[in-house]
Amino acid sequence: MSTPTLKDYPWAQAPIIVNAPMSGFATSALAAAVTRAGGLGLIGFLDKPHMLDIQLQQASLLLRDNTQKGETDSLPIGVGVIVFGMSVSSFLPLVAKHRPAIVWLSFGEAAHFKSWTEGIRATSPRTKIWVQVGTVSAALETARACHPDVLVLQGSDAGGHGHAHSSSIITLIPEVADALIGDGFEGDGRIPLVAAGGITDGRGVAAAMALGASGVVMGTRFLAAHETDIPGGYRREILSASDGGQSTVRSRVFDEMRSPSVWPGMYDGRCLRNKCYDEWEKGVSIEEIRARVSVTASRAQSEGEDFRDASSLWAGAGVGLVRRVEKAGDIVETVREDARRRLLDTHLAL
Repeated sequence: MSTPTLKDYPWAQAPIIVNAPMSGFATSALAAAVTRAGGLGLIGFLDKPHMLDIQLQQASLLLRDNTQKGETDSLPIGVGVIVFGMSVSSFLPLVAKHRPAIVWLSFGEAAHFKSWTEGIRATSPRTKIWVQVGTVSAALETARACHPDVLVLQGSDAGGHGHAHSSSIITLIPEVADALIGDGFEGDGRIPLVAAGGITDGRGVAAAMALGASGVVMGTRFLAAHETDIPGGYRREILSASDGGQSTVRSRVFDEMRSPSVWPGMYDGRCLRNKCYDEWEKGVSIEEIRARVSVTASRAQSEGEDFRDASSLWAGAGVGLVRRVEKAGDIVETVREDARRRLLDTHLAL
């Protein structure tokens, strides 16, 4: 198996910065912009193959210069896949056609990750398999089942869906690293760890690297990127939020507020706190919440009212550090240079 060197991603610069494959938000425009800036760009999960095909075609056009220069013989972006409820056979033709540099698997059992990994590697051997997990036990089970090229460790500060019982990356990264070594995953068999959850700037990147990460993922920070496909009202809520521990919360109510959730019970999600959560916390029934949301949503559409109380606005605990809209490439370059400076200063101080 490959190790976490930049030779696997020749266009990328260290420290490696990745945009989270946010479903519906991370399109080809964002992925291409992040890759062009020396990061690893990812397209978010799309459960309709023809829609993903369109996004991959657009990314190929946007990144034509990268491939023509011989920087890679794969499409220099990744694709996110939510595994549960999906068939690997429906996805493999797109892998064969576009040969993405990365396929990021998430939200499944180790056995599911194994079957997906085997199918993708047989179809496109150069495509790297990244698997997202949120606990030490899940990391070990996944490593044993399929030995992914990268384990993405998603901490509890992350926005969007994740393991309901997780910890922050402060403890998750070192404990997983130690557990993997204890299980024999070291030396040539080492699996690189990439940190996700609460990282928004160079300080977070430097901290994650010090903990043992080989790269970092940012989601909430990229919600404020020009290239991200996000409603204006959603973006305004992100920019106005502060004190992430208060303004965001983890709960399953954000999936239940409109209709019964399809998500397995082991997962919940972190969102901007809204009226639905406050009612749920006070013991209001989910039926009453759904009835109110239906009315509120209709008003928001017809009268232009604020839709926060009728929507699930996924955001991480680092939302208070996201203050302005920027180009995705500028975000990557600014965060990377700040992280480099901080890491160098730490090294010199020692």
